[in-house]
Amino acid sequence: MAAGLIAPFVLSAVLLPTRSGLANTDVALILVVVVVAVAVSGNRVAGAVAALSAAVWFDFFFTRPYERFTIDKAGDVETAVLLLVVGLVVSQLAARARRLKVIAVTDADYLSRIHDAAELTQSARSAGAVVDLVKKQLTDLLNLRDCRFEYGSLLGHPPRLEQDGTVTVGRRRWDVERRGLPDEEIELRTFGNGHFYGRFMLRPTSGAAPTLQARLVAVTLADQAGRALDTAETTRE
Repeated sequence: MAAGLIAPFVLSAVLLPTRSGLANTDVALILVVVVVAVAVSGNRVAGAVAALSAAVWFDFFFTRPYERFTIDKAGDVETAVLLLVVGLVVSQLAARARRLKVIAVTDADYLSRIHDAAELTQSARSAGAVVDLVKKQLTDLLNLRDCRFEYGSLLGHPPRLEQDGTVTVGRRRWDVERRGLPDEEIELRTFGNGHFYGRFMLRPTSGAAPTLQARLVAVTLADQAGRALDTAETTRE
């Protein structure tokens, strides 16, 4: 935000001695470079602030009458407006590009977690090793304070992370995106080949609000543990 406010002013001051020999369109293009730099390194709001700041200082320093926030020539008005519009568009595009990059990195991390659990399910001699790995992954993925696994029958009626990634409290759906996870233990039931084997008990960090995508990955990880437990049960039989 500070760079968005200050950088266009500093660059305008640097260019001021060349005002008589530099076309206003060239000045506008140079200022756009600053807007792009702020938008790429900052966020959408910072880019918008930089675009507005660039348009203001372009008007103040490079349009007649100089050192006043007025413009006499229609061509300069168009240039100033285009500078503002282009700056705003660039800041939006930069923000979208950053978001897509974050999604790509996040998706790769999710796939890596699922792959690690699946690989261990195939190779581990003990289902407990898979359960322990999934507990660690769930703790990191959902930003939990603690995660434990309960074998066997169910006790109580805690909030539940369902198979579709939603969270229910009693019979009502809980709005995770708006309210975060409930501030109590949440159960994530584990099945293998249609058989119930237990549940992961999730104790979330206060204010944690994992995305639906993260919650669906958590369900998939629990399913991996269920497969390992089912394989172990079949082997014993």
